[in-house]
Amino acid sequence: MSTLDFVGLQPGAATVRGFAPAVAKPIAAQGSGDALVRIAGLTVAFDDGKRHVPVLHGIDLEIRRGETIGIVGESGCGKSVTWLAALRLLGKRARIGGTVSLDGQPMHDFSDAAMARIRGKQIAMIFQDPASSLNPVHRIGRQLAESISLHRGLTGQAARAEALRLLDRVHIPNPGQRLSAYPHELSGGMNQRVMIAMALAGEPDLLVADEPTTALDATIQAQILDLLREIRQDSGMALALISHDLGVIADICDRVMVMYAGRVVEAADSRALFATPGHPYTQGLLAALPDLDAPHRRLEAIAGTVPEPGKLPGGCSFRLRCPHADADCAAEVPGLGHIDKAHQVACLKADSL
Repeated sequence: MSTLDFVGLQPGAATVRGFAPAVAKPIAAQGSGDALVRIAGLTVAFDDGKRHVPVLHGIDLEIRRGETIGIVGESGCGKSVTWLAALRLLGKRARIGGTVSLDGQPMHDFSDAAMARIRGKQIAMIFQDPASSLNPVHRIGRQLAESISLHRGLTGQAARAEALRLLDRVHIPNPGQRLSAYPHELSGGMNQRVMIAMALAGEPDLLVADEPTTALDATIQAQILDLLREIRQDSGMALALISHDLGVIADICDRVMVMYAGRVVEAADSRALFATPGHPYTQGLLAALPDLDAPHRRLEAIAGTVPEPGKLPGGCSFRLRCPHADADCAAEVPGLGHIDKAHQVACLKADSL
């Protein structure tokens, strides 16, 4: 675990294993309860040449305006695929089912041209490897101006002025000089700030950040998180944060969705999830982390790995790694059930854990 997991957390707040979950109310909770984005029954299967292999098994998710939701789980759980499918970025070999709506409008029925207008303008996405997302043979200014022109219709000096404003907005020093730089001339943290600036060019209602702090050192990670928090508070946009780092999730998110093997296994507000995790998988993730307030102890690892798509065990997908599993767990796939008003868990034994 990096030192980032304990950066910026609130001293004195109730903690679980060193975490102080975010406590600020989402902006949407103070206004209307209408969802900005609603995903229902989202399924994805990939054509491997012989058959369609299912990788998502019915994802339900709502995000309100101004809210920050964290999506957490090990690699291969389907976190990124969920949003790539929602934005129809998976290509022709993917078979997508379910519904995705934006402000009540069914995005899954939109034409390719309509979807192109939504991407970046209403829903923007930044990826975990900024170096591969930026074109290495074009200067930063050209790439940023292209995004501004596409989403805002600005060209020439107007686009340059907006590019300078955006670079300044993400706290890049000497923005005029950076416009002339190539991606390889900037650090990983600087390139990630450029990617955030490009995402903000369309003034989106929702920003999807896919592992935005991966491969950055702890200090730069903390700066990027502070920047995302600041932008969200200033603009009122919603934020979907994909991460495997529970410290990041606890620090910035209002609600948390835990995924495992293409399914949601737990969903709750941040404080409830870290205080009383209900699913054995969530409990295992937390048990694998050090507690700064407790005596030194051996960390507990979750045995095994996430099963491959198409090779899931019958019943609960987590049962082969679960210390509480029995014969009942092999008989059916558990659905999400309420253990509290705003806390859902997909486990047959949730009431007894």
